[in-house]
Amino acid sequence: MINTKNLLTRERRLSPIISAVLVSCALTGIITYLFNMHSILMQWVVVFHLITGITCSFTLLPYLVTHFRRTIGFRRASLISSGLVILLIFALFTYTGWHILLSGRQENELWIYTLHVVSSIAFIVVIIIHIVLHIKWLPQKRKARGEDTLPSIPEHTHRSTIRFTAAIAIAIIGATSVYNWLSEPYTQSAMIEPYQYEYGQHPFRPSQTETASHSFIDERQIANSKQCANCHEDITRQWISSVHKEAASDPTYVTNVSLLSEKKGISATRYCEGCHAPVALLTGQLTPGGKHGGIDSTPANLEGISCMGCHGIVSLPHVKGVASYLFKPAQDYLFANSNYSFLTRINNLLINVKPEQHKADLGNPLLKKSKVCASCHSQFMDKEMNGWGWVKMQDEYSAWLKGPFSNHSDSQFSNATAKRCQDCHMPLMNTDDPSTDKNQQIRSHQFFGANTFLPILRGDQEQLDATVNFLQSNKLRVSIDKPKRQKTVQSGHSLDEKLRYYQEAPYYYYLNEKAAIKVVISNNGVGHDFPGGSIDINQAWVEFLVMDAAGDTIYSSGLINEENYVDPDAYFYRSLPVDRQGNLVWRHDLFNMVGESFKRVIKSGESDIVSYSFDIPAWARSPITISASLKYRKLNERYAKWALKDQYIKIPVINIAWDSLSIPVKIRKEVE
Repeated sequence: MINTKNLLTRERRLSPIISAVLVSCALTGIITYLFNMHSILMQWVVVFHLITGITCSFTLLPYLVTHFRRTIGFRRASLISSGLVILLIFALFTYTGWHILLSGRQENELWIYTLHVVSSIAFIVVIIIHIVLHIKWLPQKRKARGEDTLPSIPEHTHRSTIRFTAAIAIAIIGATSVYNWLSEPYTQSAMIEPYQYEYGQHPFRPSQTETASHSFIDERQIANSKQCANCHEDITRQWISSVHKEAASDPTYVTNVSLLSEKKGISATRYCEGCHAPVALLTGQLTPGGKHGGIDSTPANLEGISCMGCHGIVSLPHVKGVASYLFKPAQDYLFANSNYSFLTRINNLLINVKPEQHKADLGNPLLKKSKVCASCHSQFMDKEMNGWGWVKMQDEYSAWLKGPFSNHSDSQFSNATAKRCQDCHMPLMNTDDPSTDKNQQIRSHQFFGANTFLPILRGDQEQLDATVNFLQSNKLRVSIDKPKRQKTVQSGHSLDEKLRYYQEAPYYYYLNEKAAIKVVISNNGVGHDFPGGSIDINQAWVEFLVMDAAGDTIYSSGLINEENYVDPDAYFYRSLPVDRQGNLVWRHDLFNMVGESFKRVIKSGESDIVSYSFDIPAWARSPITISASLKYRKLNERYAKWALKDQYIKIPVINIAWDSLSIPVKIRKEVE
């Protein structure tokens, strides 16, 4: 038998606690929902909402169970029904609340947050209805005896609730004041003083970088990628494998930026560091006495293009490149720079449960547009760097704009829809990252490209394989045109009837005949010119080989010799920059460059035709096999040995595309 007296005593003991916690939880929840602003005060409101919410979930359930056991025998259908609804709604908002607390508000589960808000409001509304129904249906004899309308709620409950709510408010205000007092403000001064303005009064010139504050950035606001790893583990792992991560520690970059610093001073390295090491540029390291990004183990060297290096970009002053972006640091959540694991967990928790500001700061719509890539993947040099004049250099963005995949050109080629830089270089991948879309996908942060030697240096076979697959993904094609006989020979021999069924004329060569072959290289899938990037030091060429049936070489072009150098007479796709004396700028010391003596690329959606001519020797055995391959190597051998120094490795040659053709060889007969 249920002892209702004991149950009532327990209810009266729990009621003041439940009422105080529930009201405080409801008020802090309403404030965070209605006043959706980012401030220290509002973050502390969120913290106390979480605390009161957790307390509420543990204390309210025993009260509801006790109350239900005590009142189940009253047999009032409306009250029992509303009570059961309260239990159901309690289960909903408790489950959704704990889910948000433990998993955060993930992009692909936004409905959970909506359900939490709706069920919380419904819980308060149904409780009020339940109380009103209880008062309305109170038996007349209990009213006549003057019994309490709400016997389970003591008279002092409202006073306890007010005192507790006031204590919560005081705690929030106090915590905000103490936090502001203890926090170390960010500096907007250069890390190295005095800072020299050798390229005018702008602090970052000759880099084209701007900041929203028109001043320097505190190192804690940009060299903080490790914080991102706390929640975005998979994305961070991808970024660590990427060339972006090694933009400053790449040994070839270290060699070149050190050469620039030696020849023109550390201030000149600002030209490079805006893209390769934004941490060094924006914090004010690039002045005499400071350290550029090529210096081993410095924050700029370790971060490379950090998470904030891209996600801190809010606009582009122009699309000419040389780090032409406007940087604005993200607003902090509580304990953003703490070295204590417990406080760091609070910081991560706040980002997870209240991510609006985090998404607004780091999810700028500009990052989804191709032009954001123009800030660094376009480049020019002017007189203040080369002492000569303005020179245009790589420009993948303009090439994309003019090509068929941007849908900005008149010639639409064969693509049905536009493709952005991100569609190729950041393909969608399945993951459980909290930022996934409704299909549980994110854009890959491995930034697939054409660098094959950095993965080898760090032993990253997965990244190397992914890069090779990217290069061989049928975006470029090689086709050997079948030879066409220009002259026919008359003879008394009858024609084979089978020739009637040929779709094209048979092709062949005679011994001792001069052969002419055309190879078509088509850029049908690269969104910009091929090759792209630093084409003065990279190598792309056509390897052409003719062999007879015995395996003897008849003709070759583009082979690699024993010293790992490509045949100098090969058909290359490259540029040859020169200095003012006309000498080749082969060390990639572009501050000496005043122009190009040669440049050959294949524009997006276009083709290039390479012609070869060779003699069919008398000793050739039929058939001959002609093969043509489009080859790629990240660095040419001369530059690699100079730039990599003791880290030199034999960089692999990648077959991007290839084709072969077998051609019969005949002995020319006398005409009858």
